[in-house]
Amino acid sequence: MDFFPAFLNLVDRPVLLVGAGTVAARKLAALRKAGALVTIVAPAVSAPVAKIADEAGLCVHRRPFRPSDVAGHWLVVSATADEAVNRAVAAAASDARIFCNVVDDLENCSYIVPAIVDRSPLLVAISSAGTAPVLARQLRARIETWLPSNIGMLAALAGRWRERVRAQLASFSARRRFWEGLFDGRLQRVFDRSGVNGAEQLIAESLRGDLRTQPGRAWLVGAGPGDPGLLTLKALQAMQAADVILHDRLVANEVLDLARRDAELVSVGKTPGCTANSQDEINELLVRLVAAGKRVCRLKGGDPFVFGRGGEEAQALHSAGLEYEVVPGITAAVGCAAAAGIPLTHRDAAQSLTLLTGHGKDAVDNIDWASLAPGRQTLAIYMGVSRFNELMQNLTRHGRPAETPIAIIEKGTTPEQRVLRGTLGQLPLLARAHRIKAPAMLLIGEVTRLGYATLAAPAPVRALEATRSATESAINAAIV
Repeated sequence: MDFFPAFLNLVDRPVLLVGAGTVAARKLAALRKAGALVTIVAPAVSAPVAKIADEAGLCVHRRPFRPSDVAGHWLVVSATADEAVNRAVAAAASDARIFCNVVDDLENCSYIVPAIVDRSPLLVAISSAGTAPVLARQLRARIETWLPSNIGMLAALAGRWRERVRAQLASFSARRRFWEGLFDGRLQRVFDRSGVNGAEQLIAESLRGDLRTQPGRAWLVGAGPGDPGLLTLKALQAMQAADVILHDRLVANEVLDLARRDAELVSVGKTPGCTANSQDEINELLVRLVAAGKRVCRLKGGDPFVFGRGGEEAQALHSAGLEYEVVPGITAAVGCAAAAGIPLTHRDAAQSLTLLTGHGKDAVDNIDWASLAPGRQTLAIYMGVSRFNELMQNLTRHGRPAETPIAIIEKGTTPEQRVLRGTLGQLPLLARAHRIKAPAMLLIGEVTRLGYATLAAPAPVRALEATRSATESAINAAIV
């Protein structure tokens, strides 16, 4: 962060405002709304500033700024049209170790003022660190339309009940769960229908009821293929509600950053070739946490029910009599293909799509290869990097032409995405030549030719086009 976000209590605290024009009037009004005791310094004072100062009985010095003016103030605001004066104000404040805001001059600011959505006591602040104030104001306008007009009254109501809830519910987690149970929409609906009295009654009844002893629950959540923008709204809500997040090794850090700040993050990802974190151990941990009353988000790359072993975890929770919900995610085949500009189906190239896993020897041995040989179908192979040679041999042995086009999508949907294209016969050598590493999705079929020839190639593809011909020549020579 370029700036540390904070809300300041300025009630009855002295603040210096240098300048008294139109911009200064807006700053003065906001400072007064926050309860600040503002002193104004300016050679000339506009009518709006004079009116606010007269009504509030503020001190106004009708003269130029002096460096000594900053002494004794908690904050300083400079809102003049004179750059030299603004720099002098910022320098004086810095020397006195007082935070200073110079309007529209980020270089001389030691603090900045965000765009505000005011539903007091609820405040939403939006900042672009001073780089794009118009964008921040546009976001504020969107949030204004989204937030209910009476949400601040609900916040005030919760504030009045806060001490009573604290006295009755000893633990922080119990209090958090109590309020989350009310703020899931029920309190808003009752407030809209029955006003403050109805909302007060709901809080009282809930406090007497069994919200405090709610059992634990689990969410089996798909985190998508890597890009945090592909996370579903329901997945984000589960992450925000969870006490504990059990996440796979390949779930992106940018996705984990969206978790609730006080949630416990536990990596249970299985590393290839290692025995740590077996599926049975993950199942046992998941059941143990939920049975202890925890709300657990089991966060998996892609979709939990597509080669994610989410079905086994659902069975374990069901057998233990525990509550759970499955939140689908964008599976890697869909996300990676889209990021590479490749259609998985196309009426001229493929009328079917088969999802396969190359993970583990049994997975490869038990595949019905003969059914995968005919054309006009797309094969999407997960976790197959270490088995590319076997995949190529089995498919070609059962009749899939070696000239069948393929695409390898490494780290799909992420900034590190690479897309390599070639033919099925070139697959092992192509992967070795470019040192492909997991995670990588393999797509086989005519659709990959369509994506390469007729669709707009994404940036990773364009970057590799220059080396593709040379690579293919070297591979062909090696094959010969």
